Amino acid sequence: MLSMRVRALWESLAGAPISFSAPPMVAVTPRSWFCPPSWAGIVVIDETAAITAPNADIARTIRSAVASLPVSALTDLHTLRTVLPVTEALGPAALSYLNAEDFRPHPAQDTVEMLRPSAQDLRALLASVSAEDADECGLDEITSPASVVRDGPRLVAAAGFCEWPGAVAHLGVLTATDARGRGLARQVASAAVARALDDGLLPQWRARPMPSRELARTLGFRELGAQLSIRVLDSAPS
Repeated sequence: MLSMRVRALWESLAGAPISFSAPPMVAVTPRSWFCPPSWAGIVVIDETAAITAPNADIARTIRSAVASLPVSALTDLHTLRTVLPVTEALGPAALSYLNAEDFRPHPAQDTVEMLRPSAQDLRALLASVSAEDADECGLDEITSPASVVRDGPRLVAAAGFCEWPGAVAHLGVLTATDARGRGLARQVASAAVARALDDGLLPQWRARPMPSRELARTLGFRELGAQLSIRVLDSAPS
């Protein structure tokens, strides 16, 4: 079952023993993949959740604050700010996954090339979009070859993946701002997903913008939950 595999994946990324539950477990671990260092991370998968915290004091604060919240509220930043001293946040982002038998490939209407992940053209594409789009797309983190489409000599769309522990392919997709609305993201993303599946990996799509989430759905991804990283004020004496 896909949900079970995804829960096991995130449990392995927590950096400490943890299980998804409702109400959620809160584990103390400074090495969590749930969030940046010194932050707390919340991952919700199918009505269950797991939370990591950087130290025992913050874990205690979070555990007390969220004990009475429904799982559906744990990645609602507005709700969390009513019960926790949240100073910064990343997300929430939807988490979507794809079984091989559910994949709906998109036929390429343009020529899709392959580039090494460090190619200058990829860096130029990233530099051409807003900082927000560049951060959101994850293209700068890919380790696979990139599937790309050009408009003349200029690269206008690219997709690839970063291989995570647990045989997971974390997708990154980006289209140049002036080339959107032409179906290019679907073409390059489909090629990248096909490569991930051929490599025996579980494709993972993490996104905040609705167009990106809808693109994942058109390829057969199932939205199973969400991820939110928060920095919580540590009131413990130094």
